Amino acid sequence: MTSVASLQPEPAPILACTISRDVQNFELLIDDMERELGESWGDLSFDDGILFLSQPEAATLEFVAVAVNGSDEAELARIADIVRAAKERGIKVILIADEVSPMSLHQLLRLGADDFVPYPLPEGALHEAIERMRRPAPAQVVQMVNEEDHHAPTFKAKGDRDGVILPVHGLSGGTGASTFAVNLAWELATVSKTDGPRVCLIDLDFQYGSAATYLDLPRKEAVFEILSDTGNADSDAFLQSMLSFNDKLSVFTAPGDMLPLDFVSGEDIGRVLDMAQQNFDFIIIDMPSTVVAWTEAVLTRAHVYFAMVELDLRSAQNVLRFVRALKAEALPHEKLRYVLNRAPRFTDLSAKSRVKRMAESLDIAIELQLPDGGIQVTQANDHGMPLAESAPKNPLRKEMQKLAKSLHDLSKVAEAKRA
Repeated sequence: MTSVASLQPEPAPILACTISRDVQNFELLIDDMERELGESWGDLSFDDGILFLSQPEAATLEFVAVAVNGSDEAELARIADIVRAAKERGIKVILIADEVSPMSLHQLLRLGADDFVPYPLPEGALHEAIERMRRPAPAQVVQMVNEEDHHAPTFKAKGDRDGVILPVHGLSGGTGASTFAVNLAWELATVSKTDGPRVCLIDLDFQYGSAATYLDLPRKEAVFEILSDTGNADSDAFLQSMLSFNDKLSVFTAPGDMLPLDFVSGEDIGRVLDMAQQNFDFIIIDMPSTVVAWTEAVLTRAHVYFAMVELDLRSAQNVLRFVRALKAEALPHEKLRYVLNRAPRFTDLSAKSRVKRMAESLDIAIELQLPDGGIQVTQANDHGMPLAESAPKNPLRKEMQKLAKSLHDLSKVAEAKRA
């Protein structure tokens, strides 16, 4: 006869835990955890968290969400012990931070936190963090880059330039903004064999910046040092924090560790751009897709601000939001130059008609249409090479080459007029 006890359902295994001083300070986190995991999660205090992570029951945990606010900074050492204990057990760590200083965040992220989400939680942010954490690692083994194989730019900081600032901003995910920025920077750096301009590429996506990956470059600790103390940084230190790609392109990579986008202020970004402008002819900036407080500092200094879109509804909606936000703050939205990536072919009349209708309905001019470079683009990025080096006849590369030559010629004309 089956016993009554055997009819009781076994409790679902605990897949995740929140660890905080008081989880009631993070009500939105409670709601999101219930939405994502139902009953398969628990809550622990800082003291209980360290004890639980040492128990066999912790083996079922997929991740822990360590939630901290400004009041917890005095207990940073204990929180760091929790992160270390989780990593030693192979448990993922998502850091939820509310008004925590950038230095404290950086310290916790360096201990191995797998992702960072600000609090109050943006809509869907925890879901996206969990999805990224669950995403399997690529099967291909990526060769580690030895920093000693690369060097900083060899020229001296003389402050004798007045560079053209060209930010690139993807208005939705996957528009190819980083690919555009990296290849435009390389095409400008190699536009002339005799008197080529001095070009730098600055990656300001502090969380998922991929310029270093696309050029097979390491990420230097000096980048974080510059960003954390721009007031005391000079042009010499700035140049030493950069890396040279093939001795032609100088790259200021994203930091090695994930940082909150508000780690720097508009004044900090302004000082970095001033140093770049004084020592380079062209400054290409790979912007995060998120609009942050210091986006204004970049936009106001930009000569042209490239906005990357695709032929889809999400891009169209984001263009409207972006322009509306700039107009509300009386920012120079007229600097925007819209770039349509993966544009339809010349023979695709139906799609070209859609492009025209999209531009008319948004009241914008799509001044640059880039063809779909296909699998060669992905392969070039994975191999850490610009398209000019890996697939010089690719249609996307040819358009990038034309754009670089046009920008270089315009710069020459402007320079001649100033003289």
